[in-house]
Amino acid sequence: MNIYTYYTILMVVNVFDVLCRAGLKHMKLERVKKFEYCLPYFYQPFKEDDLEQSTIVQIIFPAEAKPIFCEFDWELDELEEFTDKLIEEEELTEDQKDAFKDFVKEKVREGKKANREAREARRKALAEMSEETKAAFEKMRFYKFYPVPSPDTPDVSSVKSPFINRYYGKAHKVL
Repeated sequence: MNIYTYYTILMVVNVFDVLCRAGLKHMKLERVKKFEYCLPYFYQPFKEDDLEQSTIVQIIFPAEAKPIFCEFDWELDELEEFTDKLIEEEELTEDQKDAFKDFVKEKVREGKKANREAREARRKALAEMSEETKAAFEKMRFYKFYPVPSPDTPDVSSVKSPFINRYYGKAHKVL
């Protein structure tokens, strides 16, 4: 796939985005989230993905009465305080505390390992990339197009934004 194909895809995405924006405002949140998953993904090897390096792990602890579903952020949460809070909320019993802490520690190790592997895979892909491909990625520019003002279209000049989507980031130029 060459650089012109990316430009074509981006133009189609932006036209589709502009046409569907009015319809999205009237959709329920659940349908909007389904639409977001339809957005095309663009791999930018020089930009580290925020989702790729998440410090949050999903916890599904198989407790006796009912499973415990929660999220643990190893940078922001303190494990002892986190477990004490679950005990106070009566979601976790005192005798399950050590098993829960071990379970969370294992999930954190898995999350850190996954982050490390993702970073290494990205570095490896960059190292194996040809100089021509690297130059093409560095020279690539994204343009965001808005409809030309006409009597039958609303004026969007005051709300133009360079943001395209979470994968593409910001456009280099808004037209």
